[in-house]
Amino acid sequence: MLIDLAPMEGITTFVFRKNFHKYFGGIHRCYTPFLSSLHLSTQQKNEVLPEHNEGMTVIPQILTNRTDEFLEISKALQEYGYTTVNFNLGCPSGTVVSKHRGSGFLNVPLQLEQFLDEVFEKCPLKISIKTRIGFEDEEEWESLLRLYEKYPLDELIVHTRLRSDLYKLPARPEMILPARNALEAGSFHRADPGDTHPFLCYNGDITSKESMNRVRAIDPLCDRIMVGRGLISDFNLIRRLTDEPLLEKSVYADFLWDLMHDYIELMQGSDRNVLYKMKEIWVYLGDSFTDSRPFVKKIKKSNRLSEYEAAAKELFAHCELR
Repeated sequence: MLIDLAPMEGITTFVFRKNFHKYFGGIHRCYTPFLSSLHLSTQQKNEVLPEHNEGMTVIPQILTNRTDEFLEISKALQEYGYTTVNFNLGCPSGTVVSKHRGSGFLNVPLQLEQFLDEVFEKCPLKISIKTRIGFEDEEEWESLLRLYEKYPLDELIVHTRLRSDLYKLPARPEMILPARNALEAGSFHRADPGDTHPFLCYNGDITSKESMNRVRAIDPLCDRIMVGRGLISDFNLIRRLTDEPLLEKSVYADFLWDLMHDYIELMQGSDRNVLYKMKEIWVYLGDSFTDSRPFVKKIKKSNRLSEYEAAAKELFAHCELR
């Protein structure tokens, strides 16, 4: 089972990825938070600089509905040495969807087909797609698959929710089967026909060994999954999925201190920005600890790094890993 890290805007930055790789490991491929501007900003360049991603396989992700943006970003990524780019058709954010980007692009299939025709013809890199199964109806999934079958994809990552589900409704793991059946029938053709890397990747609500087993009961051929929020909620998740010994909370503490100090260095002492980054992680990570609610509340209310550090140390002193 290969396990990939989903891109989470504001969380799975190169700083996070570097430190997670150091302390926890186990990730097969990491996908960057999306790149979406014609000319890469300093922040976006930091995400893709090879020296910021040493020892990891990193795939940049692009979010756009403009072919010129996609092709210009791909050209810049090629100059950094990348050979593959991922196209985001999954983001459900209202501001993204309203511009027909991310999963909003699924709602205008003719424009999407025209876009894909052009980028697959002109892009110098291999292209993979991360998609939801439709905009608001499961019946859209069949026509989307027929569309994706037209192109020489490097891989297809399927988040088994509709855009209208957001993250409020549970994933629909049975919806991976039409894609699996199409793959087994030979309907897809790969960017590199000689590539033996798993083509189909499942994404959606993998939070435990039990949830992974439910997916594999539906799709016994599943050999690759993508995790996101489940991993941020439980840094030991990969070890649970692979039956490896769990790491202790002291490793969590060391990881978080290094992460914070790397952000301090990157952000040149801006307490506010560093605090924002650390608090965002604790929105999810608090679930990893017993009786953590009052301590997480203190973390979220902290206005200075010294207050954050005190609250986090208090949590580690009083709470145990689940």
